[in-house]
Amino acid sequence: MAELLEVHVTAPDRDVAERIASAVVAERLAAAAQLVAPITSVYWWRGEINRADEWLLFMKTTAERFDELTAAIRELHPYEVPQIFAVPLVAGTADYLEWIRRETSPEPGA
Repeated sequence: MAELLEVHVTAPDRDVAERIASAVVAERLAAAAQLVAPITSVYWWRGEINRADEWLLFMKTTAERFDELTAAIRELHPYEVPQIFAVPLVAGTADYLEWIRRETSPEPGA
């Protein structure tokens, strides 16, 4: 797994998305979280095609914090099977990537 990740999560509404974003940033499990205005998801669930308006979250973290981040999201998320996946950050400006590392450190300033 890459050292730095962008984690994608969908939420059923803005309140849930904001609650997740605020909690994971406060706990330093993510350096930042962006909420994207409502999207429409089309998906299979229990043998049927469903449609739902959802909010999309993008969270920046480290591979080291991914499991803890996932556990926190699951605790706060109302879905039985929430969408949680990560894509590697393969490039970025050095100062931004260092900021992600610093802000997700279990010991701030480390």
